[in-house]
Parts: sequence; structure tokens; C-alpha cells
Amino acid sequence: MQSTYRAQFYEYLFAELTMEFLNISWIFMFIIVLISGFLIGKSRKKSRLPPGPAPFPIIGNLHLISRLPHRSFCSLAHKYGPIMTLYLGSLPTVIISSPEMAKQVLKTQDHVFASRPPMGDENHILSPQKISVSPYGPYWKFMRKFLTMELLSPNRLKSFAPLRAQEVSAMIRSILHKATKNDNTPAVDFSSEVGFLANNTICRMSVGKKCTKGDLGGKEFKEVLEDVLPLTGGFQYSDYIPLLRWLDLQGNRRRQAELTEIFFVFLGRVVDEHIERRKNYSALQCEDFVDLLLSLSEDESMEIKITREHIKKIAFDLISATTDTSGGTLEWAMSELLRNPWAMRKAQQELDSVVGLNHTIEEPDLPHLQYLQSIVKETLRLHPPVPLLLPHQSMEHTIIEGYHIPENTQVLVNAWAIARDPTVWEEANEFKPERFLGSKIDVKGQDFELIPFGSGRRGCPGTNLGLSLVQLGLAQLLHCFNWSLPQGITPENLDMSEVYGVTMPRAGHLLAIPAPRLPLEFYEPKP
Repeated sequence: MQSTYRAQFYEYLFAELTMEFLNISWIFMFIIVLISGFLIGKSRKKSRLPPGPAPFPIIGNLHLISRLPHRSFCSLAHKYGPIMTLYLGSLPTVIISSPEMAKQVLKTQDHVFASRPPMGDENHILSPQKISVSPYGPYWKFMRKFLTMELLSPNRLKSFAPLRAQEVSAMIRSILHKATKNDNTPAVDFSSEVGFLANNTICRMSVGKKCTKGDLGGKEFKEVLEDVLPLTGGFQYSDYIPLLRWLDLQGNRRRQAELTEIFFVFLGRVVDEHIERRKNYSALQCEDFVDLLLSLSEDESMEIKITREHIKKIAFDLISATTDTSGGTLEWAMSELLRNPWAMRKAQQELDSVVGLNHTIEEPDLPHLQYLQSIVKETLRLHPPVPLLLPHQSMEHTIIEGYHIPENTQVLVNAWAIARDPTVWEEANEFKPERFLGSKIDVKGQDFELIPFGSGRRGCPGTNLGLSLVQLGLAQLLHCFNWSLPQGITPENLDMSEVYGVTMPRAGHLLAIPAPRLPLEFYEPKP
């Protein structure tokens, strides 16, 4: 009996102590919340940051941001203006939503905002050794110069034109085969086809071969990429609340580590194969990007020593950036054309007039296809590959429009909102390629109404490569096939939902029915 009472007493004591501890914890948490709110408010007034909604302690303004943050930021900009401050957790972030403000950040004060905030450690898929996310400094400047003058120079891209043509032709034959194999299901997975086109092309240019299932643990490259990009670029609370990041409640960090390992084991094998192959050839013979990088690593006079790890991460940067953006742009372009069949017919009439029905389209034909180029521009306007661009970081204190931007402040440029600004674009949410006919507005970073690839020092160095692949691919797809939607899907109810990650792909794969426009012998591989 006495032991029972003693047990009950200890049970009661434990419950009371637990409750007391919880009460103290809640009081302590409440005090932290009050202090945090006070400090944030005081800091905001003192620093004269751009306007924005009042932040909650700890979470800041994260509760105002949906799964599609570019849309949330656009809505908030209507209330707070084209330059505003949001607190992502405790991190003050300046959001830019107009061409004028974008020009300030990306051109007028480009030298101030040319850096990137920390986005990953050395073993992370977003390692600072990746050129796209490297902080501004000697390594980034050296590699950017090498990219633009060697890897992605006009002469280098021109030398790969036959390779691009081969892969586009292979895609056309694949679509024809799948469309005619089974009369009961003539629709093809358009998303997969253009994904393979982008992946096969850039893999052959980068590492000298296509990436197969055997290279990546039984998965296609695009499948693994689709898994990893939302983890690296999705707008997640854990990125801004350190405790959630440490807990890894969704398992994102673990999954990211697994996917990073898959990619880098494959790329490690690629580097080994290239080193072995180079023993049998002149060191000056460069067949792909890895060969060029290995040549660079062997040059003792280089100011930056390029290591094996650098080569793997640079190669991944090139492959992932081009695969997802080029394939995604082709998906959105065909989606818009299926919703607007009149535009598809107009593009095909131009192709028939300029190229004819008895000729294969080649890259020198593309400058003469003005309407097709307008379709690509309009697609990039409505569906920019990276809707918030990649984040910038101020390297010193500066002032924009009278507002103070402290050193090391993260800045996001909402390219999606800028491209749909109704004060800039008439019928901004409508697909109207005609708006670009006779217009001097381009997509290469000089016109701030349309900056799908960014601008300035941190603009995308692969813009010309991406555009050539998208334009050639779309031209051949429209030249070789008439396209229609599967039974039961109309232009009005075609799902145009998007998913936010590093890029902005369709939420679901696009299915479409191709019907050959040309004699069947035209599709046969050329000797």
C-alpha cells in the first residue's frame, strides 16, 4: 500500500513539474516573441527599409506566402509597391516587381548586387563551387570568363550545331514511332520527349555521351532532376527557420543528400573516363566541356586551381540548368499553342513559306522565322524559366528610391510579375505572340520589361544555347506534325497548373496527339 502511495506521489510530482516546465517554457517563448517583434520593428524603422507587411516574430511574413511565391509576391506588391521588404523568418528580403526597380538592381547598381546569399555547403547540390550560386569574387569572375569565352562562346556553340540537329531529329522519329505504334492511344507524353531532347543534347555537349538509367541508379536523368530541383529551390519554411532545418521534419535534407550522391558518383565516373581517354590523345584535343575543364585543370599558370570537384559541380550546373529550362520552355510553348490553335497554324504557314515542305529546318533558318521567335518570346514572358531569378545579395549598403538597403541583404527580382505588369503589357495575361512582331524588345537582358534569363553580371551565360535549342526544337515539332489535344480535353480546360522550384515546370505532364504533316520518308534518318 505504501509503495502504491509513493508511486502515485511521484506520478503527481512529475506531472506538476512537467506542467510547471511547460508553463515556464511558454512564458519564455512569449518573452522571446515579444523581444523579437520589438527588435524587428525597431530595426525596420531605424534602417528605413522599403515598406512591407508587419512581420510576426520567428516566422516573419512566411504565413503570407503560398506554394507559388512569385504569385504571392506579385499580390503583395500591388499593396506595398514595386520595392518592398518581406521577412522570410528573421531574414529581411527586398522584393523587386517593376522594370524600373529591376534596372536599378541589375544594371545601375549591378556592382552592388552581383553576389549571391549562401545557398549550400561544399557537399550540397547548391555548393558555392557551382557558378550560378557562387558568391561574387575571384573564383566566380574567373569561371564566368571561362564559360563565356570558352565553353559557351559563339564559335563553340556553332561547332555543336550538328549535334543539336541530330538530337532534334531523333526526338521527331521517337514521336512518330510512338504515335503510330498503337492506334488506340495516339497521344504521346510531350513533356518526356522534350525533356529527353534537352537532356541528351546538353549531356552530349557536356560529358560526351547521353545519360542513361544505368548511370543514375535505374532512373532517367530528367526523373532524378525533377526530384532534386524542388528540394533545392522550393520555397520551404525550413530554409528560413533554423530549428526546422535542423529537425528536417520532411526529410528534405536527407533526400537531397541521397540525390546529390547519385549525381556526383556518376559525374566522378565521367571524369575518370575522360582522364583515361585523354592519355591516348593530345591534351589539346577537346571534344566536350569536361575535356575543356580538364585542360584547364592541367594548366599550372591558371590563377584559380580547378580541381576534380570543381569539374563535377560545374558539369552538373550546366546540365541541370539547360535540361530543366529548355525542356520546360518547350512544354509551355506547346501548351499555349494547343490552347490557341490559330497561333499554331500561323507558325506553320510561316514555316511552309520560309523553309518549304521538302526541307529540314536548320539553325541558319531560325532568324527568318519571325513569328516562331515571337512565340518563344511570348512563352518566356508568360512562363519565365526561373520566375524569381536566382537571389542576389548586396555587397555594401546602398539606397534605391530613397530606401536604405543594408549590406548582405537578400534581393529577389520577380521576373514573373514584371512580365505580367498591366502598366507595361496590354492584355498582360493573354498569349499574344503578335505583340513582338516589329518590336525591339528581346529576352537577353537589355530590356527590363522582359528578363527571363536575368541581366547584368549574374545574367544566365547559357541564354544563346537555350534559345537555339528551344527555337530549333519547336520549329521542327511544328514543321513535322499537326498537334491536337486528347479526347475529352479542350483548349479551355487544359490544365496549366505550375509547380515552383528552382524553375517553374508544369504540374503535370503534357499529353498531345501528333499527326504527320510531311511524307513519311522525310522522317527517316539521313545517311
